[in-house]
Amino acid sequence: MHDTTALLIELGAIILTLGILGRLAGRVGFSAIPLYLLAGLAFGHGGLIPLNASEEFVATGAEIGVILLLLLLGLEYSASELVSNLKTQYPSGIVDFVLNAVPGAAAALILGWGPVAAVALAGVTWISSSGVIAKVLGDLGRLGNRETPVILGVLVIEDLAMAVYLPLLTALLAGLSLAGGSLTLLISLGTVGAVLYLALRHGRLISRAVSSDNPEMLLLVVLGLTVLVAGVAQELQVSAAVGAFLVGIALSGEVAEGAHNLLAPLRDLFAAVFFVFFGLNTDPAAIPPVLVPALILATVTTLTKIGTGWYAAKRAGVRTAGRWRTGGTLVARGEFSIVIAGLAVGVEPRIGPLATAYVLILVILGPLAARWTEPLARRLTRKPAPAAPAPTAPAVAASASPEPSVAQPPATEANDAAPSHP
Repeated sequence: MHDTTALLIELGAIILTLGILGRLAGRVGFSAIPLYLLAGLAFGHGGLIPLNASEEFVATGAEIGVILLLLLLGLEYSASELVSNLKTQYPSGIVDFVLNAVPGAAAALILGWGPVAAVALAGVTWISSSGVIAKVLGDLGRLGNRETPVILGVLVIEDLAMAVYLPLLTALLAGLSLAGGSLTLLISLGTVGAVLYLALRHGRLISRAVSSDNPEMLLLVVLGLTVLVAGVAQELQVSAAVGAFLVGIALSGEVAEGAHNLLAPLRDLFAAVFFVFFGLNTDPAAIPPVLVPALILATVTTLTKIGTGWYAAKRAGVRTAGRWRTGGTLVARGEFSIVIAGLAVGVEPRIGPLATAYVLILVILGPLAARWTEPLARRLTRKPAPAAPAPTAPAVAASASPEPSVAQPPATEANDAAPSHP
């Protein structure tokens, strides 16, 4: 069979399978991410149907998927929103990092994977899935809830932290020296600061330069600019994903909304390809040996995320029920955990199977935790009703007396009664 023909057949089969799986996930009410990962495991190395002709194309599509994921995430926030959230939510962000990154780092060290793998696995367990959580909030009708801004604030802090974390991880994975890693981090921080400054002071000018009434032109300009900036960022060891995220932040207003609407279908397509590609590069036989560590890690970080949400919501003055809902909603991990693991598999190949199993567990458990954490906590913490006091002897005697008595109004009713008019 001709190479091009085989490529078209394999791509068509992949995309059709993704469409069927996405529809199935929508009917069940869960995220399609675990199904995409399972499809990659079935098609990839060691799976049932290995794909050879389309592997290189799918790898390029996966890179585009990561770029589009971060671009559209950046389009969701303005620079002023990021700065405001950073000022108000940074204590919750610190607690989030300590509670959820430390278990991942500790697990990597216990497994003997080394300090670089510890930094990578810390990121896998730290970052919640913005995509899954946004869908869960919409499905449960909680977008207007009192705790929803708190949830979004924690997610924004995590997304902004990625702009620092990803370049640092990239430098460590590349084996750069302390000086080289510090330089990369300084470049990243300087770039983030410069983009935030330009977006705050000159965001309208940037958006006006990109703006176009022609949807085709707007699509080409925004997509081309994003891929170009991502490539330059990758060359500077800053991470292509961070470059795409910063482009999204720099655009605002109608331009950001129009670009989001045009690019959302492309994002969904290439993000699905990315998850399939990650599964393609994970040998299914490597998952059973890491299943127990993945279950332990998932259990621990489910509890720590619930604790994070409780703390963040308490700081914002949310009531107890909303605190539990906040914690349960933050449990899901997804796209960023896979992105981080995908970067790290070259240094420690066992991170890939562990991250796959971990994400599969939590992307399924996340919607369930969002729905049931608060009712379960209410049931477990419900106080038993106090027992009725035993009647006293005078009361018993009075009730046994045959003489009728005139009922007197209770003091509370007398106090609450409205005064009569003369």
